[in-house]
Amino acid sequence: MLRLLNIEIHKLKYNRASRVLILIYFVLLTSIALIAAIKFDIGPIKFHLAEQGIFNFPYIWHFNTYMASIFKFFLLLVIVSMMANEYSNKTLKQNLIDGLSKKEFVLSKFYTVVLLAGVSTLFVFLVSIVLGYIYSDFNEFSIVTDDLEYLFAFFVKLVGFFSFGLFLGILVKRSAFAVGAMLVWAMFEGFIKGMSYWKFEDYVDQIMQFLPLEAMANLIKEPFTRLSAVQTVAKQVGEDLSKDFSVQPLDLIIVLSWSAIFIYLSYALLKKRDL
Repeated sequence: MLRLLNIEIHKLKYNRASRVLILIYFVLLTSIALIAAIKFDIGPIKFHLAEQGIFNFPYIWHFNTYMASIFKFFLLLVIVSMMANEYSNKTLKQNLIDGLSKKEFVLSKFYTVVLLAGVSTLFVFLVSIVLGYIYSDFNEFSIVTDDLEYLFAFFVKLVGFFSFGLFLGILVKRSAFAVGAMLVWAMFEGFIKGMSYWKFEDYVDQIMQFLPLEAMANLIKEPFTRLSAVQTVAKQVGEDLSKDFSVQPLDLIIVLSWSAIFIYLSYALLKKRDL
């Protein structure tokens, strides 16, 4: 595994575009901390976002993983451009000539996917710990370690998303087309969702939860209506925003299954294709 991973790290190290995209991604993850600086005063009204509880333990795990997942498209570009470069620079063919099997080639890409997802998860963990201990009103160990499943869900979400990108990169061979294919698929899922509301309104969630992008989105639900301040305002106007925000085992299983399917399809496609 380390041998295959070293090959991919070497390729990323000497690819300027990939280095820039990875740097931008981690800078954006760090920028979550800037949310704490948002404050404004309007007469007697003083608003400081960090004081609204968004960085309280354990809520911070939910909020930060949700916000961080928005930036995953930058690493998607790294994955698809990584595959596009294999074809354009003919390094894929050279790797196979040098003795790397097609299975090992796909595994090397998958290990890179897992590495990027793992480093991202660790980074979000560190940022969250720092922000939490600075701004959280609750620092007891039992509270700090509660809801850590959101970090695992974040990791699984990235692995699934990047595995999808890897498959599309192998399928269409061009990074721009691979990203375009991802957007087309997202629109396709949106179309299916719209049709489901029209024809099967009572079963929309049951239908959509098995589609890859929707399953990934379901792993970490939006955290904003979970805030006590938002819940209080909603109750005052007669709205009930209560719902289950927890990470569901079924969603994890569905995304992990799609990840395995995408990696297998990547290998099957590469095995069938004449290079």
